[in-house]
Order: sequence, then structure tokens, then C-alpha cells
Amino acid sequence: MEKIKELTNQEQLLEAYPVMKQLRTDMTEEMYVELLTQMKKEGYQLFALYDEEKIVSLAGLSWRTNFYNKKHIYIYDLITDASGRSRGYGERLLKFIHDWGKENGAEFVALESGIQRKDAHRFYEEKLNYDKWCYSFRKTL
Repeated sequence: MEKIKELTNQEQLLEAYPVMKQLRTDMTEEMYVELLTQMKKEGYQLFALYDEEKIVSLAGLSWRTNFYNKKHIYIYDLITDASGRSRGYGERLLKFIHDWGKENGAEFVALESGIQRKDAHRFYEEKLNYDKWCYSFRKTL
């Protein structure tokens, strides 16, 4: 039995760490808790898709407004547990986010994906009809 819910309490958020660690491989549990505490204060929300009471996919996001995407949802983190990949979990979680965003006034859902993640790019473009429309840059300070 699958269900999707927002993770709101400390126990739920800690339960998500092993799956999140698969995406953010350099992150310790201590760093996860510290950053998550700050991010939640800034509006970050973490949603999980459960299958048989086990987290199988996560989407971390926040609401943003800017000139080019108007009011939108920005997805910072999207990961499916390695043991559950290619079962449609990520697609179902993203479709939930799309519907939820549209119901709440979002014009777009935006995300970034590492240059090396070719399979993820194919998933976004071919399965979910995302447009690849810009490059994102950053500078270490």
C-alpha cells in the first residue's frame, strides 16, 4: 500500500536520512539534522512516498517566486531508494508534487540535476516532459 505524506516531525525526518544519504553522499547524519533545521525555517518541505510503511522516494522542495518562473515549486532533492528504482516511485511522487503545486497556485516546478546524471535527465525529459532550458552555475567562495 503506497501513500505520500509530508514529513514534519523529527522521527519522520530522521527516518528519511538513509534514503537522502544516497543522493547527498557526503552528508553525515549530524550535518543532515543541522542543515534540515535551518532549511525548514526557510520554508523547505520534505515529502516521502511510502510503500508498505517504508520510505522509497523523497522530494525536498520549497515555494519560490522570481521573474522567470513566477510562483513556483523548486525541487532541491529528489531520490528513490536504490532498492526500489525503476518501479515508478519517483514518477508517482513527482506527479503528486505537480498536482499539489497546481492546486496551490504554482505556475512551474523547477529543479536542477547534475551534469553527469544522464539517466535522471532522460527521466525528467522523456517520462515527465520537463524542458531543459538553462544552465546553472556556481562559484566556491
